[in-house]
Amino acid sequence: MWLKPEEVLLKNALKLWVTQKSSCYFVLQRRRGHGEGGGRLTGRLVGALDAVLDSSARVAPFRILLQVPGSQVYSPIACGATLEEINQHWDWLEQNLLHTLSVFDNKDDIASFVKGKVKALIAEETSSRLAEQEEEPEKFREALVKFEARFNFPEAEKLVTYYSCCCWKGRVPRQGWLYLSINHLCFYSFFLGKELKLVIPWVDIQKLERTSNVFLTDTIRITTQNKERDFSTFLNLDEVFKIMEQLADVTLRRLLDNEVFDLDPDLQEPSQITKRDLEARAQNEFFRAFFRLPRKERLHAVVDCSLWTPFSRCHTAGRMFTSDSYICFASREDGCCNVVLPLREVVSIEKMEDTSLLPNPIIVSIRSKMAFQFIELKDRENLVEGLLVRLKQVHANHPVHYDSSPSDDDMTSPVFYSTSMRSDEFGDLEMVSSQSSEEREKDKSPLPHPEPLTAVFQQSGGQSPDSCLSREQIKISLWNDHFVEYGRTVCMFRTEKIRKLVAMGIPESLRGRLWLLFSDAVTDLASHPGYYGNLVEQSLGRCCLVTEEIERDLHRSLPEHPAFQNETGIAALRRVLTAYAHRNPKIGYCQSMNILTSVLLLYAKEEEAFWLLVAVCERMLPDYFNHRVIGAQVDQSVFEELIKEHLPELAEHMNDLSALASISLSWFLTLFLSIMPLESAVNVVDCFFYDGIKAIFQLGLAVLEANAEELCSSKDDGQALMILSRFLDHIKNEDSPGPPIGSHHAFFSDDQEPYPVTDIADLIRDSYEKFGNQSVEQIEHLRCKHRIRVLQGHEDTTKQNVLRVVIPEVSILPEDLDELYDLFKRAHMMSCYWEHPKPMALRHDPSRPYAEQYRIDARQFAHLFQLVSPWTCGVHTEILAERTFRLLDDNMDQLMEFKAFVSCLDVMYNGEMNEKIKLLYRLHIPPALTENDRDSQSPLKNPLLSTSRPLVLGDTIDYQKQLKQMIKDLAKEKDKTEKELPKMSQREFIQFCKTLYSMFHEAPEENELYQAIATVTTLLLQIGEVGQRSSSSGSCSQECGEELQASAPSPEQDSVFAETGKTPQDPRAFPEAGEGDWTVSLEHILASLLTEQSLVNFFEKPLNIKSKLENAKLHQYSLKALEMSHPPQPELKLNNL
Repeated sequence: MWLKPEEVLLKNALKLWVTQKSSCYFVLQRRRGHGEGGGRLTGRLVGALDAVLDSSARVAPFRILLQVPGSQVYSPIACGATLEEINQHWDWLEQNLLHTLSVFDNKDDIASFVKGKVKALIAEETSSRLAEQEEEPEKFREALVKFEARFNFPEAEKLVTYYSCCCWKGRVPRQGWLYLSINHLCFYSFFLGKELKLVIPWVDIQKLERTSNVFLTDTIRITTQNKERDFSTFLNLDEVFKIMEQLADVTLRRLLDNEVFDLDPDLQEPSQITKRDLEARAQNEFFRAFFRLPRKERLHAVVDCSLWTPFSRCHTAGRMFTSDSYICFASREDGCCNVVLPLREVVSIEKMEDTSLLPNPIIVSIRSKMAFQFIELKDRENLVEGLLVRLKQVHANHPVHYDSSPSDDDMTSPVFYSTSMRSDEFGDLEMVSSQSSEEREKDKSPLPHPEPLTAVFQQSGGQSPDSCLSREQIKISLWNDHFVEYGRTVCMFRTEKIRKLVAMGIPESLRGRLWLLFSDAVTDLASHPGYYGNLVEQSLGRCCLVTEEIERDLHRSLPEHPAFQNETGIAALRRVLTAYAHRNPKIGYCQSMNILTSVLLLYAKEEEAFWLLVAVCERMLPDYFNHRVIGAQVDQSVFEELIKEHLPELAEHMNDLSALASISLSWFLTLFLSIMPLESAVNVVDCFFYDGIKAIFQLGLAVLEANAEELCSSKDDGQALMILSRFLDHIKNEDSPGPPIGSHHAFFSDDQEPYPVTDIADLIRDSYEKFGNQSVEQIEHLRCKHRIRVLQGHEDTTKQNVLRVVIPEVSILPEDLDELYDLFKRAHMMSCYWEHPKPMALRHDPSRPYAEQYRIDARQFAHLFQLVSPWTCGVHTEILAERTFRLLDDNMDQLMEFKAFVSCLDVMYNGEMNEKIKLLYRLHIPPALTENDRDSQSPLKNPLLSTSRPLVLGDTIDYQKQLKQMIKDLAKEKDKTEKELPKMSQREFIQFCKTLYSMFHEAPEENELYQAIATVTTLLLQIGEVGQRSSSSGSCSQECGEELQASAPSPEQDSVFAETGKTPQDPRAFPEAGEGDWTVSLEHILASLLTEQSLVNFFEKPLNIKSKLENAKLHQYSLKALEMSHPPQPELKLNNL
């Protein structure tokens, strides 16, 4: 165990301890006399003396000391009761600390660092022990308090777990604490007087991997857009990495993958995520992937046990998995024996007598006269009780009865019957609709085709019929022998023997039925009687974009096969694809689904083909058939890594493996059906239904290995594509009873030399022998790792496309736009982190156009406006932000896109003075300014301006001439083709002036600007009055100058805004009935502002956005946290303005 470091003098340790190992900084010692033969008395004597002289070492006979070179004072940092225990500590120090210490120059720093690390390890061990004993240990609560104090997140940011570790800054490690919360990875360190805080959102992580650096052999590297961070010296690095991987995966799916979000309820409540939940989720996903079960299936228990396997006449050790609707078993030895028992198929679950030979046994009986004996089950009582409850529920939801008349040795014996279904043969589970036959004839609804299409469209093979039939009969005989020994239903024992039979190719007559069993589509088929028929009736005849796409692709589906050269096959294909699109509108229809469905229809009945398609799209190839084909891209990325691992020479030659990935994409989307002769490709589909995606990975590697030499000598991607296409075209199936079918290229190259033919059975056998060692767990781990990369790749693509559209339209530099986009996206993300429940409209939707994928609401815009806008007006800033948002929200959906946000900022930073004034003008007229504006309750809403004093701009006569000339010039401006903005009323003008006053606050030339704006405001008030009188008397604008008074203003009237509550002395200034007639135009305001050089200088001075961006990156989180902790009041009083 690790010890709290205490100083020990070397003279006390010399004679009492014997040094076993030593290094530059650590010494491993054994207590003298311990373990020495015949030294019992010596050991006791030394032990007694040691207890007196060196109290810190009396815990155990072994210890490790920290030694600083040149010092006589050592510090014990670990002790152990056995040599194995102390060696584990020694190995940990060598792997994690020894190389690290060489970077320190100061010996005191070395001692301080090691002692701090050991103390952190002790705290972590204590926390782990407490966590095992109770749900919320005291140590976790202490860590939570520190986490909240150090990072100041809102309360909704839940801490999941924490660890002691080092964060590397260059070559220097910083010892501290790593906090993992639902949305962020945080690190805190206070070392040698320096504080370090790191906050990395999970959604910003582009790569999460285990790696090594110069000093350590095992670290966790976090890669974001601009930085890499290494974390090391964990007590249990495997556990930490798995938790990190799960949190990153969950968060990215929740925030970036809208399609998966709706399918996974766990993603919708992030505040409920705990460390235990993450571990359970990982186990649940492995369970569903391993047995290829529905996404909704929830794992209840995993129990170690042994299963009686009659074919080997012994019990096979493994684990039992129990879920909502299944009991599954997997042997410890991979591939030895797996069993899938749908509860629908189970008749009874019984406890047997406990004996020494059969400890804690249970018997699970199924309908096909088989029983499964499990032994060595811990907590058997609770396990059986839970299973019986779920068994009763499954049978209540889907009643089933069994007919025991057929013989056991007949392949066509029934699997199960439903009370609303009838069948004469295995697999012949005909759909019975709720309608009678008379109603069917009346509706003239097309019936599903009753037979597989190959049974109707038999073809004569090009080879000898006798040889083909004999091979087929041999295969059927082998399968029948296997069924007798291992079972013939979905509950069969799945062993290495059946995998070899599948690799040889399933017989044509058994193919469709075995596909149903291996995929467990047979359970869905029997559980949903009449479902497919109802879908067909509901979906046919409807016209939409999906049905148009289906119709366009119908005649492209295996056009060379006779089954799809007439209406029978085409109609069946149309019904299955349309019914599935109706069932799952999230997927609808995707290209390549037509090819896959065509092949399913060749070997399975129409309704069976439908449920096989459901199994493939929703279970076996998750996320393949959706808007972005994320699943296929993830597997392509996994495939690239497998190429690097298994074919390093090819990977080295192909510098960019994405070219190979683009070539192989169709391999995954169509299971080789579109690029290999059909009679060969169906053997690949056989392996896929038995082994899942693993079969496609290993076959792809086998194809590349077979062509590795030619690919390494290829000059470009085009030549590599030709090499692979020619090889795949020449893959034959010697055992196929039918003629070759497929879109073959010429069987001869340009020089007319015959190209060698490869047998599909040989290729599949090679794939299993050379690349079949990939386990489901490894593949799922790789998928999790590469899903982060793929989702972030889509995010980068979105960003690049948005910026490509925006850059030509604004003057902001591209690098500044890049940072603005990150701020904009982070504002959206922060609302997703902490504001629940989130409206659907605000969630990230990747199906929308790039520019509309991230949008922010008014509150988020107000935060960004405060951080990056140059027009900050103190407490008035928030009101100005609200008006800006209303102005930019053209479609009134309460959401703003990035382009509108940047265009507005571009005017503020880079616009000409007239553009800036125009924007300000528009912010103070409808729709930006409303009657219910937050500032409408200000006393300034009433007409409290005084215009009883005229302006003095030098000589009075000059001023009058100037005003007349200005009005004449403005009249000419109306001839512009640009749409004229509405004139501004007096209330709107007051708000406009108020904003200008707020903008000038704390400016260097504040007093000069105030005087200038007071002058301009008074001038504009008088222009408005002149216009009002001219309108009422019908006189021309030239009379305005004669109405103006020429007297000088009094000192008490320096301010434009009169005191609150006072009434204007001149009743003519704001006649009550005529208030709405007082107006000024944009041209008036602009021309008036141009008369004051200080105002012109203010609006035309260059502004730098970079400093604002740096400040925004530092304070965006704190501003949001402040808002969350102090929610805004519904009504804000602005009397102080």
